Order: sequence, then structure tokens, then C-alpha cells
Amino acid sequence: MNRQQRRAETKQKASAATGSAAQAPSPAQMAPAQLALGEAIRLHQAGRLAEALPRYQRSLALAPNQPDALQNLGSALNDLGRPAEALTRFHQALALRPTYPIAHLNLGNAFWALGRADEAIAAYGNALAQKPDFLAAFDARALVLSGEGRFTEALSDADSALRLAPRDVQSLNTRGNVLRALGRLDEAIDSYSRAIAVAPGYADGHFNRAQALLAAGRLEDAWGEYEWRWQTPQMVATQRRFAAPIWQGEASGGQPGTGRRLLIHAEQGLGDTLQFCRYLPLVAALGFTVILEVPKPLVRICATLDGVTEVVVQGEALPAFDLHLPLMSLPGRFRTGLGSIPAATPYLSADPAAVALWQGQLGQGRLGQGLRVGLAWAGNPSLGNPSRTAMDRRRSIAPARLAPLWQVPGVHFVSLQKGKPSLPDTLPAFDVMGEMGDLADTAALVANLDLVIAVDSAVAHLAGALGKPVWLLDRTDPCWRWMLGRRDSPWYPGLTIYRQQNPGDWEAVLAEVSADLARLRAETGRTG
Repeated sequence: MNRQQRRAETKQKASAATGSAAQAPSPAQMAPAQLALGEAIRLHQAGRLAEALPRYQRSLALAPNQPDALQNLGSALNDLGRPAEALTRFHQALALRPTYPIAHLNLGNAFWALGRADEAIAAYGNALAQKPDFLAAFDARALVLSGEGRFTEALSDADSALRLAPRDVQSLNTRGNVLRALGRLDEAIDSYSRAIAVAPGYADGHFNRAQALLAAGRLEDAWGEYEWRWQTPQMVATQRRFAAPIWQGEASGGQPGTGRRLLIHAEQGLGDTLQFCRYLPLVAALGFTVILEVPKPLVRICATLDGVTEVVVQGEALPAFDLHLPLMSLPGRFRTGLGSIPAATPYLSADPAAVALWQGQLGQGRLGQGLRVGLAWAGNPSLGNPSRTAMDRRRSIAPARLAPLWQVPGVHFVSLQKGKPSLPDTLPAFDVMGEMGDLADTAALVANLDLVIAVDSAVAHLAGALGKPVWLLDRTDPCWRWMLGRRDSPWYPGLTIYRQQNPGDWEAVLAEVSADLARLRAETGRTG
């Protein structure tokens, strides 16, 4: 499931404290251990986890064998990002009280946070065996099953949750996410719409509906909904707030680069910035002086954009500006539809001196005269975010599985993969990624290639923005931007999509790519 999927864990773990608090005796009746436990639960419910933690620990120091205290302490530890410690507490609670559904649920949440999906699924199964109408356990298991690419099973759990509570907005949202992963976009949109009908201010429902609309090609219907991203739990803390007002799309007047100073600030991932920075020349054409703030690896490559007066490093001091806007709000400001995407490439360029340097190095006997093909096989694992980490596992390819590509004669591979996992020694490739300081360096290397083959990652966006042919190896549940039912991309004219037909099945994809690569090599006549 993609990086905007609702985090069911949050609701479930909070319910642990709520359930325990309802059973707590009044302060006048409490023994010292119970008094400390009651105070811990009140702080936990108020979200004051750091203060709750020592109260739980004091209660357990006074009376160690308290399953409720152990379970709630584990829940607090998990909420604080300490799932390994939480596991110990949940196991202790279950040793004292084996029939304890909420402890099994939260044990599953801790396993999921640690990336131990099979154990998480088993723990949720135990919770449901003890409490068959446990809505949160169905919801949580659906989340993990989706993360593992087991979408049909996830849909069954989502449907079970809705049979218990047909108007539960989080369950409706979960079902929408699973349906979207299955490519059933109309049904997904309907599920999100049902959630919004119950709770009109439900931000996750709006944001996920936006992504389903985008995947369906209904861009003009989607951009307004996409603005709800700033109210979702995963993004609310990252919203930038300035004294200057938000730009609403009006023209500045005057010649490009002479009008009011407009700050456009990057958001989300490097690939998102590379894809949507294409709008900056359109902004400049409205008469603005454009300032672009991006992560450091993108500063030099984004400085090649037409119409940008200044590029600054995200997190450093900003120059003065009159207006601002998050980068991914630009398509909405320009009312972009499927037929009006600013798709002309290249809109980024590599430094000519760096291109010439790599041209010389690649030509000095290091590569032959065959096709030069760049490869990127993995994305950013986003450690600490289990849903995003699971998505990265689905989109990435274990390097050894790329072996069929090496069976094509007359092709020389160049690694564009930064960091691990590395190619095995049996799959030789020209690899200088350790010398790449930023994406401008990578762009100079890409400029010397005939083709880039990449999974859904920043490398694919970089090559597309440079106007290079890209063959995208895509998972069965694609990000909205790659849409469904098409081999091309409206965003990058030179990009071709090779998509899995079944979750995890890269063999069929790589067989097709190998055949097309052999045809391309034959058509070009490049050998050696």
C-alpha cells in the first residue's frame, strides 16, 4: 500500500489505555501500585507519554505481576518508537493473562513496527480468536496484509470490519486503500466517499480519494482533495507556516523574474520534487521572482530550471519573500488536467563539463561499444515507518533477480543505485555511485547513457526529467502518478512502464524487459 495509507496502529494502541482506564478503581480505593497505574493511564490518554512511562514503571515496581500495567506500558513504549522494549512487556502481560485480546493486538502492532509481518499477522489472529468481533484487529491485519502484497486477504479483513461497523470511517478508508491497490479504482473512490459522508472532515479519506482520482486520470477532480494532505496525521507536522500568505494562483504582473518574490518549497520525497519542479517556468512566466527551496541533494540540478532566480537548501536561512506555496500544490493552481500536463522534456540538464568528464572515462576502455544502460533496483526503505518500508520492499528488486538482463549480449550496465543493496559479483556493472555527491553528479553520468531501467524511485524521475528513455519496473499496486492500464506516462514522454501482473512477480517483468532490450540492441546495431 502507498505512503498515505492510514496508520491503523494509532487508533488501536490508544484504545489500550482507554480500556484499562474504564476498569480502574477510584483514587480513594487504590493501593499505591494502583494509584500510580491510574495516574499513568490518565497521562497516557492525554498523550503525555513521556510522563506516563515512569508512572507505569513505578506501579510495576510496587506490584510486578499486573497484566494491565504491563500491557499499557508496552503500548506507551510502542507509541514512543520503542517497539523492541514493548514486545517484552506484551509477552509478560500475556504470560500472566493469555486471554487478553488487546495485548495480542498491540503485540502485533509492535511486531509490525519492527518489520516482522508474519508474527504481527499471527498476533492479530490470536486477538480475533479470543474476540471475533474485534474491529481494530481486522483493521490492523488488513494493513499488514496489504503491506505484504496480500491484497485479496486484506480485502476480506476490511470487509469483515465493515460488517461489524458499516459506518466506521477508518475501516472504510482501509477498504478503499486495499481496493486501490487491487486496481479497483471506482470502488475505492466510492469507499472513500462513504467515509467522507460519515465524517466530512476526515482528512485521510479526502487525501486517499485524491490519490485514487489521480490514478484514474481524473486530475482536475483530484487537486482540491489533494490539499487535505496537510491535515492527515502523517503530514500535519511537516506543514510549513510562514507570515507571508499562500499564493492562490494569481499573476504577479511584469516581466518574468521582476515581480513579487514567490517561495516554492519542496515536500515529500526527492522524486516528487523532480517530477513537480517542471511547473517553475510556468510560475516565472506569470511575472514572479521564483525562489525554490529543496533538499541539499537537489540544489544544483534544480538550479538548471528555467525561470528560477534562486535555489536554497531546505533547512537553511531563507531570503525575503512575499508569497509561498508547497511544490505539489502547483498542479492545482494551474488546473492541470490529463491533457494539459506540462510534459515537455528535458526540463533539467546536466553540467556540460561533468558530462564530458564521464564521457571520457566511459570511453577509455571501461565500457565497450554496446548499449549503455543505467540500472536502479531499489528505493528508500524509510526505516521507522512500517507501511512505507513495506511499500519499498514491494517496489524494489533483489539484485540477484536481475540476472536475466545480463543474458542480453552487447549491453553494458552502469549502476545508478546509491548505497545498498549491491549487485552480486556475478552481475558486473560499472559502478561509481560512491563518487556521486548529489543528483547533479548522477545527472552527468545519466547523460552518457542510452537507456535507464529503474524501479519507482528518484532515479526514474531524474532520467525522465533529463529527457532520457526510461523503462520503469513497477509493482502491481503502483503509485498514483503511473496510473493504470497504460504503458506510457503522461508526465514523461520517454518513459515506458513494465508492470507486474501479480504481486512480487518480477520474473515475468524481467523476461519482457530482456526481450525488449535484445530487440533494442539489434535495432541500434550496437555490439561489443
